[in-house]
Amino acid sequence: MSDWNDKVKRLLKSELVRRGISNSDLASMLEQIGIEETKSSIDSKISRGTFSASFFLQCLTVIGCEKIEIEEYENQLSIAAEPEADYNQKK
Repeated sequence: MSDWNDKVKRLLKSELVRRGISNSDLASMLEQIGIEETKSSIDSKISRGTFSASFFLQCLTVIGCEKIEIEEYENQLSIAAEPEADYNQKK
């Protein structure tokens, strides 16, 4: 897997975990905006780290992520979405 695929996969997974959203929850949230994905298709896409930019933006939108910061430190790419945001954890 390319380093870029790994980075975007980790970014999406971390944002889901921060918000307490499972892949099953994500499938339901996507369905509410007319995107048909199953839990298993989401599991597969995220596991591979190979998904479209459209899917990535759809996921970030439905989970409420409004800002992504990408910074380069010492020749290594560091990615953080909303690094200082308070999250509403699902109870």
